[in-house]
Amino acid sequence: MPSIDVPAAASLRSRALHAGSWNLVSQVASQLMRLGGNLIMARLLLPEMFGVMVIATTVSVLLHLLSDVGLRQNIIQSHRGDDPAFLNTAWTVQIIRGFTLFALTLLLSLLAWLAQVENVWPADSTYAAPVLPWVLAATGLSAVIWGFQSTKLDVAVRTFQQKRVVLVDLASQLVGLLVMLVLGYLTHSIWALVIAGLVSALVWTVLGHTALEGHGNRLQWDRSALTELIVFGRWILLSSMVGVLAMYGDRIWFGASMTAAQLGVYSIAVLILGAVQMAIMKVVGAVALPAFSEAARADDRQRLNALYQRFRLLVDLLVLFVCGGFLTASPLLIGWMYDERYSEAGPMLAILSLSFLTLRYTLAHQVWIALGLTKYQAMDNIIRLVSLWGLLPLLLALGGVDWAIWGVALHTAPTLVLIVYVNCKLGIFSLKRELVVLPMLLVGALCGALLTAVFEQL
Repeated sequence: MPSIDVPAAASLRSRALHAGSWNLVSQVASQLMRLGGNLIMARLLLPEMFGVMVIATTVSVLLHLLSDVGLRQNIIQSHRGDDPAFLNTAWTVQIIRGFTLFALTLLLSLLAWLAQVENVWPADSTYAAPVLPWVLAATGLSAVIWGFQSTKLDVAVRTFQQKRVVLVDLASQLVGLLVMLVLGYLTHSIWALVIAGLVSALVWTVLGHTALEGHGNRLQWDRSALTELIVFGRWILLSSMVGVLAMYGDRIWFGASMTAAQLGVYSIAVLILGAVQMAIMKVVGAVALPAFSEAARADDRQRLNALYQRFRLLVDLLVLFVCGGFLTASPLLIGWMYDERYSEAGPMLAILSLSFLTLRYTLAHQVWIALGLTKYQAMDNIIRLVSLWGLLPLLLALGGVDWAIWGVALHTAPTLVLIVYVNCKLGIFSLKRELVVLPMLLVGALCGALLTAVFEQL
């Protein structure tokens, strides 16, 4: 038995490391393009335009995640993840979902226009911006485009074949970036952001079908595959529904509490924080979930536990260091990257960085999904939703936006109770292990403070 298990573990480790290296390259390049483009566009566009785009993007993401049944996770996790009938059924469901989301977006854009006609919102709020309904309608087209995305991408992630997925991702982002910069320079209009997003989605979808090897998709309706998708996806759907309201609840509330310019400044802080957090989550999800799922399919809990502990050490040390650095160096970072119109994003970013303290438990969520325990993911997001939507209106009433930002940063803390409970149940929790990595937070804070002091002397 050892002679079989050791090579298998070594093979999985090497494939995971290879996949992880490509995802790391992808995320570094992706976030550099994203932040670089934002830096240039911040000089070409007014803060108000970013504020309107925040609302349009939030609506798009809300609709996508409110209808997310975990098709990608299911393909990665399922024993039928390479079955053409299963993949075709998932693709058919995905297309139907895309057209449904587009119809809902058009309806919301109409309601937004009617609300403006009836003066429902304060005149200086972001929701009252005249261009908002039109931007909402245009961004809704992305749902149709994403609906035709090939399942070849999901199969490639499942089998750790990340290279071409990364290249497709970077190519689509690069084309979108070039379109955004050219249109931004020529028009100085919010439509540069809208059109660039649609072009990027179109390039991603086309390359997904043409640049990857594997089963080509066609419309198919296999009842057994559909049943599995529904059974697995019901908890993912609930999790996504409440999770997205928790994740984007701040922008929903602030859209009525901030002017478009203020929301644009807030979006800069969220962009930078989100870029780092998304990079970490994507790398973790693309590498950890396939590795955990392979161990779970083999019913090897000892191996799964060992994999989790190895991944967890790396993730904790990185996330805590980054959190500490943002706590002390955020004003310096914003001042270096943006002009004075965005200076208030510095203190906002420092406060919001406290969310890293619970972000590191994303890895435990991947174990839950690999074991098919998606109900716990849903429960986690329900806690986040109740916490955020309970805190924000209270803090906005008591102390305005300044207090509410603290609520955004700390609203995920109550989820730790559930995480500890589930991880104890699975035998992967250790209090000693939780405490031993905490000094890395102080190391990061000291490095951030030192960096700030050095730059202030220059």
